[in-house]
Amino acid sequence: MKLQKFRRATGAGVAVLAMTATFAACSSEDDPAEDATGSDDSAQTDSGEESADPTAEGAGAETFGPGCSAIPTSGAGSFDGMVKDPVATAASNNPLLSTLVTAVTSIDGLADTLNGAAALTVFAPYNDAFAAIPEDQLNGMVADGKEMGQDSALYKVLAHHVVGSQEGPDSVGGDQETLAGDQLTIEGDAESGMTVTDGTVTAKVLCGNIPTANATVYVIDQVLTGVK
Repeated sequence: MKLQKFRRATGAGVAVLAMTATFAACSSEDDPAEDATGSDDSAQTDSGEESADPTAEGAGAETFGPGCSAIPTSGAGSFDGMVKDPVATAASNNPLLSTLVTAVTSIDGLADTLNGAAALTVFAPYNDAFAAIPEDQLNGMVADGKEMGQDSALYKVLAHHVVGSQEGPDSVGGDQETLAGDQLTIEGDAESGMTVTDGTVTAKVLCGNIPTANATVYVIDQVLTGVK
């Protein structure tokens, strides 16, 4: 299903990378939240900016999760900065999502399509989730995305992480249909922690309810395969 043909009143994302066990086994032994935040609540980002408080409010939306401390406190990549831009642009300013942005922008027109959508929910794997994929495999998928566009496996992966409605923590739970035509199941809540599964991989939400101009973003610790 082509992303631009899937429209709902309210709903950006990412979905099915390579069909290998590598994704299903992504870092189950390590705590990705520690990688994202470090052991100190006042962790710093790669840019050296002081990180945000995990319960910071961006433009009225309360974010949650241990990874929120890795979000810059100011500038375009902060919570207050991201809410001003549509989702693909906002993600490009977030230091946790640079690999995802590379994948999205490798498919001609996809970033513009996501930015132009009325409302989306995006489950966005952070950089370390993509780092678990063998480099040659990931590079091959990006090259395929550039050549095949919306007919590529990479496009299907990305679409598998996007829901065509905008869902906050109180409404995102349960089964959600993705733009790839399959389902994700979201369990938990902002207080106790939240997970998202496609039936093969279960990812933790590192930082949830991040507002952008047209989407709500949940940064997750694994790439969802969509493979049963």
